[in-house]
Amino acid sequence: MPTPPRSPARPPRPPRPGQGRRPVRPMRRRRPRWAMRVATTFSVTVLAAAGIGHALVTSLDSGIDRIDPFKDMKNRPAAGHGTNVLLVGTDGRDKITPAEKKKYRLGGAPCHCTDTVMIVHISADHDRASVVSLPRDSYAEMPPHTDRTTGEKHHAHPVKINAAYAEGGPQLTVRTVENMTHVKIDHYLEVDFTSFMRTVDVLGGVEVCTAKPLKDSYTGLDLGVGSHKLNGGQALQYVRSRHADSASDLGRMQRQQRFLASLISATTSSGVLLNPVKFREVARTLLSSVRADKGFGTNEMVDLAEAMRNFSPSSSEFTTVPIGDMSYPVKGIGSTVKWDPVKSRKLFDALREDEPLSAHHKKKKAKVVGVSPQQIRVQVENGTRTSGLGMKVDKALKKTGFRTSGAPVNASGGAVAAHTLVLYDPRWDRSAKSLAAALPGARLKPVKGQGAMLKVVAGKDYKGVQQVRAEDAYQGEFGAVTGDEVVCG
Repeated sequence: MPTPPRSPARPPRPPRPGQGRRPVRPMRRRRPRWAMRVATTFSVTVLAAAGIGHALVTSLDSGIDRIDPFKDMKNRPAAGHGTNVLLVGTDGRDKITPAEKKKYRLGGAPCHCTDTVMIVHISADHDRASVVSLPRDSYAEMPPHTDRTTGEKHHAHPVKINAAYAEGGPQLTVRTVENMTHVKIDHYLEVDFTSFMRTVDVLGGVEVCTAKPLKDSYTGLDLGVGSHKLNGGQALQYVRSRHADSASDLGRMQRQQRFLASLISATTSSGVLLNPVKFREVARTLLSSVRADKGFGTNEMVDLAEAMRNFSPSSSEFTTVPIGDMSYPVKGIGSTVKWDPVKSRKLFDALREDEPLSAHHKKKKAKVVGVSPQQIRVQVENGTRTSGLGMKVDKALKKTGFRTSGAPVNASGGAVAAHTLVLYDPRWDRSAKSLAAALPGARLKPVKGQGAMLKVVAGKDYKGVQQVRAEDAYQGEFGAVTGDEVVCG
């Protein structure tokens, strides 16, 4: 297949605050080329059609179930810079076989509510996609509306955010999210269980990795430490599980973000986007059960996919809206998740102003470990006759995130240590393994009574410090990480 023509030059990035006024926008708004490119695990494959041809996209576009979630909406937030997509995942499972329902624990009647709610912001210069997860149990103020099933009119009232879909469908969901965030939604995409499973299967599975065992009796998820290639049903277990660890719904959202980053990596590196036969198979599978707003048509797919040619996981960033209270009680509703009013406002202001949520600079690849280095206290000893080595190791470990004493000492006895050692109390064995992972070639030595403070004896074989991170050790003001930080290394 001939190489696709290069995309036209990107428009210059608008100046940041303090660097001058942003240019006035033309009356006719340019179609956003990137909108929805990482909105969900499936939008990547939908948008990629443009890399193959306009005719193919046109033939597939007719398969999308079109809806109008913005009909007759008034008093909406002012448009910011860039494009915002609301992605919702519902629990629809009508086309899943009885055998699959049994195998992947998908029995029971669907609640017809949103299992996943994400805002995906596409930067105006097409260089960045920011994915913000909204907990499904978030405390929300639902605006006045008419119940879509009973016809009953409701005044504004408090709810959990996922109840908006059950009461008023996509339109009330968009209104509720805009009311909570003051971010204008430009596009809407809805995916159900069936679409998720079938698309992952057609792609040949997606790889995920975990630094700790994940087991959930509710969904049937059972993964050991390491990398795993998941089929559609297993992937659904992975992104649905809320009981695999103590993090509950927040842990599930982190796994959803990691899965999305892994799928983006798999899709952009596997050749699917440039293989017409494979792409048609993937796209038809996806479009059989996806719903999108009427404004996301063939031309948008073509324009948006052109920008995808240079897309990589490092172009995306993921975070969860800052939480103030994980168990905020509401009469008649129960326990809800209350957002931090100050931090969440700053987060959504950043989306409107088209500002990055994480530091987009090149970082060394970090190895995934079971315990965050920020939780590990370390005392460094210089086990060699090399002056200053102890301080060098201390600073390197501290830079990686470990809580070093900042006061390294020389090892007693005068003997030279041939190998770098990590001395640890057996009760802190997981922390010791995480520390040893940061010191290539280091040997572990259990010492009863060592206590919570681990000790590193730098030996003659010291080769430097490897960056490490825990799966859920988010950094930065908004806890955002880039996609290349959460895919398997």
